[in-house]
Amino acid sequence: MNPSDTRPDRGRQLHITTLLERLRLARLLARWPAGLVWAVYMFVNGFITIGLLALLAAVTHNPFVFPSLGPTAYLVFFSPLAPASTPRNTIFGHAVAIVCGYGAFALAGLNAPGGLPAHLMWPRVLAAALSLSATGAVMVLAGINHPPAGATTLIVALGIIAEPRYLLIIEAAVILLTAQAFAINRLAGLPYPLWRTKEIQHD
Repeated sequence: MNPSDTRPDRGRQLHITTLLERLRLARLLARWPAGLVWAVYMFVNGFITIGLLALLAAVTHNPFVFPSLGPTAYLVFFSPLAPASTPRNTIFGHAVAIVCGYGAFALAGLNAPGGLPAHLMWPRVLAAALSLSATGAVMVLAGINHPPAGATTLIVALGIIAEPRYLLIIEAAVILLTAQAFAINRLAGLPYPLWRTKEIQHD
């Protein structure tokens, strides 16, 4: 394989080849299709990273696992060198989403004592629309690109996870997932950035 080939499929094959060589398992590529080996790689990484966070959630009774963490895990292992997968974009993207989501949640009156009756839909419509639009605008202004953050802001704005202490927990979960991605991708020999890639620097 030519290392200068930057096609996504070729990059992923190089990723897998390097990892298997480090683990002395390169012979697997000679016996099984690269796509199957890649699928197993995705399965194992997803199971380990989300499994550990789910275990932490079960032990601490805190939301260390939430729906938008799944797309983030997919990104950092399927496209680890994409700008959207960098630690900077991942961590800041979810942080912006949490702040905008809770701001919309509060402005819509959903954080009032006792909350709102389930049949009062208009405040929820406002919270959902405002949270997503604000998140998108702030991310554009800050040069942040992490699509799963769009789900996080709706989770918060709609009150699915909206207690302030839980908001800190979900950001902590994002940081833990990012740390796991860094360790695993570096083990695989991929130059996964410590913070961000040159392509997304604006200074």
